[in-house]
Amino acid sequence: MRDTHAIGLFTKLSIKNQVDDLLNAFRARYRGQAATPLATLRQRYDLLLMKVLSLLQDGDPPLASAINASREAIWNLLNDPARLAAT
Repeated sequence: MRDTHAIGLFTKLSIKNQVDDLLNAFRARYRGQAATPLATLRQRYDLLLMKVLSLLQDGDPPLASAINASREAIWNLLNDPARLAAT
């Protein structure tokens, strides 16, 4: 996403912050510091991906397609505490 011109700099920064917040929520859940239900995290994940895909669909269709094709693989990584810790 860094290299695409379909999304402006400030929007990229906003998305990065949202990704960081989501990753922190997963990590807090796995450390037992937060009792955020997995369904809530999935909803946040889906909404974030929908936002990204809507921003990319017209300006960078190949990237939008690649992200959409990787949607479940990314979720599976987030949903696995050991794999997430390794990233």
